[in-house]
Amino acid sequence: MAVRRALLTGWFAFRHGEATAGDVLAAQAVAAALTGAGVPFDTAWSPTYHPGGLHLSDADPERYSHLVFACGPLHSRRPAGDVPSPLLELHRRFAHCRRIAVGTSVTDPGDPAVTGFHVVLPRDGTAAPPEPDLAAHAPRPEPVPLVGVILTEGQQEYGERRRHTRAAEALTRWLLRLDAARLPLDTRLDTRDWRLAATPGQLRAVLTRLDVVVTTRLHGLVLGLDAGVPVLAVDPVAGGAKVTAQAEALDWPAVLRVEDLDGPRLGDAWRWCGSSDARTRARECSARFGRAGPPPPLLVALLAALADQC
Repeated sequence: MAVRRALLTGWFAFRHGEATAGDVLAAQAVAAALTGAGVPFDTAWSPTYHPGGLHLSDADPERYSHLVFACGPLHSRRPAGDVPSPLLELHRRFAHCRRIAVGTSVTDPGDPAVTGFHVVLPRDGTAAPPEPDLAAHAPRPEPVPLVGVILTEGQQEYGERRRHTRAAEALTRWLLRLDAARLPLDTRLDTRDWRLAATPGQLRAVLTRLDVVVTTRLHGLVLGLDAGVPVLAVDPVAGGAKVTAQAEALDWPAVLRVEDLDGPRLGDAWRWCGSSDARTRARECSARFGRAGPPPPLLVALLAALADQC
């Protein structure tokens, strides 16, 4: 059967499936191969993952002569309740197409999800030797910034001046649109929870690997700069409080008020934090924190207070 047009799909196209980085990269590897071979094709996506793309439910089966299913396991299990098996439904809708599965795992060769394909080119699960996963052959993604996100919605001591929820909601909406690797972090230490650092050194090991820190916490600002990383700080208290004061004490310019989050200053601060000027200034802040220099005024005052016999 000559290829009139192919539809490229996978678990990333099912509403009740999921889009994993590996699945999407495998699809990109297949897409690159089809493009290189001059095969016309469309890629179908889940509306949850890619709202603006072609959705599998909207793809007209009559438009395609072939269907290519990339990556993931082949099975006919139903997600839940009355939802039909996604793969069996795919076979039903595109019954007239020549259906090919590539880079997939086969756990049961007799499963109708497997036998429904005209051709199965597995990565594992058959008598044939395993093949490298197609994700390893995809075009390398362009690098993006690694951003540590340290937010708080506590600090009840500020009473009616608290704008913590508003700040967190505005920042998370903005972060969702940002083309960056977002890493949620917490300055809280816990020896019982593997997801949290147990020591300051463990947290610092993460911070030093970041490109930018985005935070509403005072110690997110201080520890980020101590690691030599530019920090976009937002003071979640109306009128400014300890985050603003600490930025002034450290001579760090990228600090915003909650009311700044709806205007251009957030984007301006983000762009500056990604600049060489910001990285240089953050390293200068870190150097000023040097433990070998004179003690900070607060510790000098503490020692004086301890020595005061009055």
